[in-house]
Amino acid sequence: MAFDHQRSSSEFFEKLVKLNRVAKVVKGGRRFSFSALTVVGDRAGRVGYGFGKANDVADAIRKSIEKAKRSLVSVPLKKATLPHQVLGRFKSAQVLLKPAAPGTGVIAGGPVRAVMEAAGVHDVLSKSIGSANAINTVKAVFAGLASLMSPREIAAHRGKTLKDFWG
Repeated sequence: MAFDHQRSSSEFFEKLVKLNRVAKVVKGGRRFSFSALTVVGDRAGRVGYGFGKANDVADAIRKSIEKAKRSLVSVPLKKATLPHQVLGRFKSAQVLLKPAAPGTGVIAGGPVRAVMEAAGVHDVLSKSIGSANAINTVKAVFAGLASLMSPREIAAHRGKTLKDFWG
């Protein structure tokens, strides 16, 4: 269940990845509460995720968006793709992210697609391995994005100048 959640006053792209209803059984019946997982990004290399819980759907989404805005990370981009291949791991979820040629598009499933679109990555190949849990998959993507090196770092590792590296 994913839909775009955008506000005109915000400069960020907001995407609801998962909305979950949980029930607590009490003496009088069931008490329902909601948890929301959202991804927020500026489509220019900054992206974050948030997880919010509340008794109301709107409050859970609002909380998750606020947490996502506080957890923004910067993603190094090479034109409209990633600078190199990376494998992100979180618990039993693994996500393989590969750079792709221009025009390929975002080849990714639900949670990974939401993160890539919010980050502004237009061409990427991905494979989600292991757990299908949306929360763990998003955390695995962020673990992978955190291990990405900027083009300057890659060029320095290889002992080349940035101009030699880019071509």
